[in-house]
Amino acid sequence: MSILEESINQKSGYEDYKYVMQDSGSYAFGAAFSYEECMSDDNVPFKFKAVIEHYILKDDIAKDTTLESHLYYMTADSFAARTYTELKARVRVWMITEGKRGLFGSPKPSNREQVIPLKELMGLSPEEKGERNLKIGELIIPKLALMSFSV
Repeated sequence: MSILEESINQKSGYEDYKYVMQDSGSYAFGAAFSYEECMSDDNVPFKFKAVIEHYILKDDIAKDTTLESHLYYMTADSFAARTYTELKARVRVWMITEGKRGLFGSPKPSNREQVIPLKELMGLSPEEKGERNLKIGELIIPKLALMSFSV
């Protein structure tokens, strides 16, 4: 790692899948964030912190729960699921499949990335998610939905 990369990592505190990104229409939160880390990160919008505190953690979810594990095991009847549905949340997932065999006979894994609505993800049982090798990468929330959500 170069000196420049090290200084950037030290200043920003970058860790794999622990990030907050925004574009003109949405926020993307890395799935390795725990709710506690979201609450303490300066880059997370205040409105999302308020939603976490008032609605998401209301379901007796531990603060050290990561977004990835919560979204993976979330059921449609939970209050947090209804909150994320109102926020029109989407999830970026990777499906790791066994690809074609290489020249020497060994299969090469293939990754397919897809952004799906959270409702669709909740429609799958944890066993189905395991069979499909789903890995959750990030939570995407539209800015307009977050702005119009009352806290």
